[in-house]
Amino acid sequence: MGRNLRNSSELPPFTLTGLPGLETSQHWMFLLLGTLYMVSITGNVLILFIIKEEQSLHQPMYYFLSLLSVNGLGVSFSTLPTVLATFCFHLRKISFDSCVVQMFFIHFFSFVESGILLVMSFDRYVAICNTLRYVTVLTDARVACMGVCVIIRSFCMVFPLPLLLKKLRFCKANVLSHAYCLHPDLIRLPCGDITMNNIFGLFTVISSLFGLDSAFLLLSYVLILRSVLAIASQGERLKTLNTCVSHMWAVLTFYVPMVGVSMAAGYGRHALQYVHTLMSLIYLFVRPMLNPVIYSIKTKEIRWRLCKILLRTKF
Repeated sequence: MGRNLRNSSELPPFTLTGLPGLETSQHWMFLLLGTLYMVSITGNVLILFIIKEEQSLHQPMYYFLSLLSVNGLGVSFSTLPTVLATFCFHLRKISFDSCVVQMFFIHFFSFVESGILLVMSFDRYVAICNTLRYVTVLTDARVACMGVCVIIRSFCMVFPLPLLLKKLRFCKANVLSHAYCLHPDLIRLPCGDITMNNIFGLFTVISSLFGLDSAFLLLSYVLILRSVLAIASQGERLKTLNTCVSHMWAVLTFYVPMVGVSMAAGYGRHALQYVHTLMSLIYLFVRPMLNPVIYSIKTKEIRWRLCKILLRTKF
């Protein structure tokens, strides 16, 4: 059967699921997710608009924040079609190619976000530890180059995953655990040898998200903390550290849910299925919403411009 499917012009479709065991709450779940989508999309669009219009925000840190907002929009729009179809219209079938494309973009934007957070930590390191060289080190050309490198690296990390999946034979009931396609969910369905897929998936995660990126993030904050502790005035220490608070919160909102999802997949096999689903929902839906909220609260220029927009809209 697997060979016939592999030789046919149509690869096997997949069946999406909502929240197993909570079928009666699907509409309420869509209402919650719809709210998260609206906040995320509106918040990230406002951040982009404010940075574009406010001349004082035309700085490397806010250019990186713009990339983070674009990435947040990418995450939201990657999951929106199938979530809308599953929870609102009860359309649960998705073709193999569509599923693989969605999987590619979800994981691609995760790698991009990790890279953006890394270059933002470098920005904070230069701003605090090499203040006098900040303008000469982080020129517009270098910022653009760093952004392009993040995108290229993320593409190279994720692009082999769909190709490896297409070489496998699917001969089981292709029912997914979520309302969207994730690689850990897809890789448990083939009936052939998935050793190469597992090795490459583990390599990409260790070499970037939980490896180099997290190690360099930690190193940058160790150096920042050492530089801050060398400042004599306690008030100046707090003021300097305050410039990193938004970025630290962004790092936590990215890595904490990711660690939770990874631990649930690896060690929570006996937990209820909707626990896994809810954790992945937090990772994919709450995270893109929190970044614009965090920076709107902590950045005075963004907060001031946002208040100005809201007051103009009101009156």
